[in-house]
Amino acid sequence: MNEVLAVIKNRRSVRSFNREQIKDHELRAVLEAAQYAPNAGSQAWQFIAVQRKELIDELSRASKDAAQNHPMPFLRELAADPDYHAFYRAPTVILACSPESPFAPYDCAAATQNILLAAESLGLAACWIYFGLLAFDGADGPKHADRLGIRQGYRPYCSVALGSRSGPIPAPAPRKGDTVTYIK
Repeated sequence: MNEVLAVIKNRRSVRSFNREQIKDHELRAVLEAAQYAPNAGSQAWQFIAVQRKELIDELSRASKDAAQNHPMPFLRELAADPDYHAFYRAPTVILACSPESPFAPYDCAAATQNILLAAESLGLAACWIYFGLLAFDGADGPKHADRLGIRQGYRPYCSVALGSRSGPIPAPAPRKGDTVTYIK
């Protein structure tokens, strides 16, 4: 099988991480891959790599605080769980940020997919996380953005928990049928 297709098919969302930090060259490689993502042409993004445990834990707590009154019951349930950590205690968290525009969510999503695939190709574990972005929706959102050095006018659209896998590789979820239409 083609190497790229194998990486795509083998990638899993991992939610159990070892505590050891990833290597600097691995972090540089996944961030470089992010910068090669397709985008609307301006490359108007900023990637924030957080490796300070206290700050990751603070973002998790802030996300849980913000989710307590979220309209989605599932997110409120996660917020109420004292053992839940928004980033699954991963040693590295990457935020994909961009100025608000019609293209920003797509540009950041494409970059995040590149991060996930690069991580898989390097033998790292990763998980695309929505919950952790809730920290920026709360009253202290601007404070968190400032602490992280997020550029003025930018906001985080995607986040990734990154580290080395703890435990077995998760089994793939069954693929749904009837999702492809061919028109010839």
